[in-house]
Amino acid sequence: MKNLKNKISVVIPIERIIKRRGISYYKLLILKFMLSGVEMKTGIYLMLLLVLSGCNQKAFDNETAFLDYIKDEANGYTQHKTVNGVDYTLTYRPTDLLVKQELGDVVTEQGSLSGVEMSRRDELRNKYNKYMYFNLSMSINNQELLSSAPKNRNEFGAMVNQLAFGMNEKVHMFTQSKDTLEMADFIYPRMYGMSRETTIMFVYPRDKKALKEEYINFTIEDLGLYTGEVKFKILNKNIINEPILDI
Repeated sequence: MKNLKNKISVVIPIERIIKRRGISYYKLLILKFMLSGVEMKTGIYLMLLLVLSGCNQKAFDNETAFLDYIKDEANGYTQHKTVNGVDYTLTYRPTDLLVKQELGDVVTEQGSLSGVEMSRRDELRNKYNKYMYFNLSMSINNQELLSSAPKNRNEFGAMVNQLAFGMNEKVHMFTQSKDTLEMADFIYPRMYGMSRETTIMFVYPRDKKALKEEYINFTIEDLGLYTGEVKFKILNKNIINEPILDI
């Protein structure tokens, strides 16, 4: 019993420190597993902490700060371009953002979950972490494309069809060495004029080989808006070290 108490007194503070320093959830699980099975001295615990703290991931304990960090262009997860009056915004969506949205109101303000809910959270992290998610938003004069670009019914119908079914032929992702990444899916929720921008989510496999290079390219062909091809460069270090949310 005495040894067990000593273990607990050391492990709990280290776990809290790890979360503050931005260590990923997965590395935290590994550390906790190691500590639970083997009795080590405090010095070895600290050595493990120092090794893991080399990770550059940032951790957030509330969704608002998490989203603000993603939206800040200085952090590299959101990029913006304006070409011939068309505004393009590309935003990378970290794994934990999708996990939090699917869990919904199950997560309290304190981020506490029951054992069953924690298991569900872990399943969702494993599910979403296999892919990379990007939101592409486009607008003209603060209006979604369907409200501003088409000049007649035929053009309107053609653009609806393109946005709903043809964006896999218009959007491309390829690596620094020109290898193409195949799109897994895209989702276009039509807003019927209720939004100021047209937003589509694109899903790509989290290709380990591709992420070993410095960057990947995300391109959008001309959608009949006389913009030519629009290209975004995404630094892979930002994806590898994507921020995490303390769920």
